[in-house]
Amino acid sequence: MYRFALAGAAVGLLLVSASRSPAQGTHPTAPPAVPAAPAITPSKDFPRGTATPAAECGACHRAIYREYADGFGSDMRYPGEKLRVKTDKILEMPAGTSVAASAHAVAGTDPWPIHAREAEEENKKCNVCHFPQPFAIPEHTAVEIAKPPPRAEAQEEGITCASCHLTPEGKIRGPHAAPNAPHETVADERMSSSEMCAYCHAMGKRVPGKQTQTYLEWRDDFAGAGLGRQQCQDCHMPRTQRKTAEDFDVPVRAVARHLWTGGHSGQRLGSALSLVMLQPQRNSAAIELHLINVGAGHSVPTGSNRRAIYLQTRVVDRKGKGLATREWMFAPWYGPRPDDRAFLKEDEKRPDHVSATQADEQGPHEAPIRAGEERVLTWQPEVRDGNYTVEASLIYDLNRYNDRSFKGDQREISRFTLPLSVKASR
Repeated sequence: MYRFALAGAAVGLLLVSASRSPAQGTHPTAPPAVPAAPAITPSKDFPRGTATPAAECGACHRAIYREYADGFGSDMRYPGEKLRVKTDKILEMPAGTSVAASAHAVAGTDPWPIHAREAEEENKKCNVCHFPQPFAIPEHTAVEIAKPPPRAEAQEEGITCASCHLTPEGKIRGPHAAPNAPHETVADERMSSSEMCAYCHAMGKRVPGKQTQTYLEWRDDFAGAGLGRQQCQDCHMPRTQRKTAEDFDVPVRAVARHLWTGGHSGQRLGSALSLVMLQPQRNSAAIELHLINVGAGHSVPTGSNRRAIYLQTRVVDRKGKGLATREWMFAPWYGPRPDDRAFLKEDEKRPDHVSATQADEQGPHEAPIRAGEERVLTWQPEVRDGNYTVEASLIYDLNRYNDRSFKGDQREISRFTLPLSVKASR
């Protein structure tokens, strides 16, 4: 009969996007042409298109805007982050930004994606999802989801209300009809489907383990596999009963809270992963660790390959003295193959060489835990006969590329223990 310990943790959906390298075989002197960004959507109600400040929408949709801009009802937090080394300055939110704002609201002012964009492709391609033009909702069966075109102006406005609700035809879409609205509207039930999130949360074709695959992870590993019927919005935009516009004659109905809680939320970091530690054989030092994705409808961690989860374990004696340690890191790959130091020279030639080589320098790591997956890890610490305690912690890191001595962007998700009795066979 073995002993075991059980605890839970999670990471959530992150609003990040990533660059992609040109297709292989492209001649180095003739890079593929970048399509010109379309003009602002012609609309009598929204002539500025997705550059329309969200505050203008908030004049009528007050509760929704309060959630979007202030994070009202969420526990979002944005700790300062460093890019790489100890001497880098801490990147913090600009003054006047709500400490709990939604990631959509700060997509154009959060210093982290701004600096990451400059580092990856010289500010040309990366993170266009942080200021997209109006887009059509992709089909559920799309094999490859293209990168959205960026708007050239007002990028500091980030992901505005119009970014999601304004159609390429210049109408405001929502899950319900709004015939009396002061602007032209169209009902689209897909606004409540995961496809609404696909355009910015699934770059290219599905490659298990690769970064920026969250929608495809949900579609293929969770929904397609029959693990559940939840859409992205069910977890990241929980509903409440209210009017969509307080001063208008509209019905009270189930309306999504516009929070999009993810990796910056302690609530979201507490429901996806469970860890079970076992001593499968009596008196043996061998330990099994079962890391199980029981609550996320996508891989954990998901999104940017800068995100990581560390599983840190150690064996201590009765006095609390550490005798042995072991650590695993789980993170998405940067590109369509595992990050590996063996590709350093090759990746130095990529247009996104800075980020590609940063990933390679860290070497191979564990792939994310896919939806519904149980990952079994084994460890046999070298300890003498005796009674010990195995301590384990799951830690979420917003940026695994920076110096490990910087802990400001890390959060301990959960901690648990396992009694371990070791006795050699006689």
